Amino acid sequence: MTRTSLAVILLLATLAFGVAPFVTPPFTGYDPGMFPVRIERPSIQPAGYAFSIWSVIYLWLIAHAVYGLWKRAKDPAWDAVRLPLSAAVLIGAVWLAIAGTSAIWGTVTIWFMAAAAITAFLRADPDVDRWMLSAPTAIFAGWLTAAAAVSTGVLIAGYGWLPDSVSAAAMLALVLVIAVSIQFNRPKMPVYGLTVIWALIGVAAANGTANLIVTVLAASGIAVMALTLAANRRA
Repeated sequence: MTRTSLAVILLLATLAFGVAPFVTPPFTGYDPGMFPVRIERPSIQPAGYAFSIWSVIYLWLIAHAVYGLWKRAKDPAWDAVRLPLSAAVLIGAVWLAIAGTSAIWGTVTIWFMAAAAITAFLRADPDVDRWMLSAPTAIFAGWLTAAAAVSTGVLIAGYGWLPDSVSAAAMLALVLVIAVSIQFNRPKMPVYGLTVIWALIGVAAANGTANLIVTVLAASGIAVMALTLAANRRA
């Protein structure tokens, strides 16, 4: 398969990903009725406004795919990203439909989507077309790192495997372990860490004083990610 063909596939897959929200019933979180333990608002779930980041993600990924085909169709640095990113957005194109019917399969597939997006981000050279190649993969991977943990936390609490707050604490720890490791592997691209911070702010805002333990843990995670970004900047 030629590099130009991969660029075309990525563009088509990304457009399908961008169109999906308009042809799939809106997803505002798993229906509490899906679970044996009904939790109206899981503690790990960020405040609603945090999900507005998807608009930026969609637009930036489409711009990435268009520019890549138009200007960088045969560039090996861009080519390294295309296969895993195509996989991520293709999964994303059907994920809304999956998540609307099954929390278990929604969680399984979002981890595959996150793994593919993270692979694309780690393959993207931040010294080449920084804001068109690396940055859009960074924001996508950063949000999916958090979103996959959120989905898992909701699932764990909903099936009663852990209490809601304990599940949230475990997933916040998981997000930090993954995010700090990835950010240290890409110190020149802080967009990833900033996106994780955005998600953690959403978790803190959603819990507020109603669940201070989770709020403090989310705030601690924000501090850890900020320190990671600062350490990378100094280095």
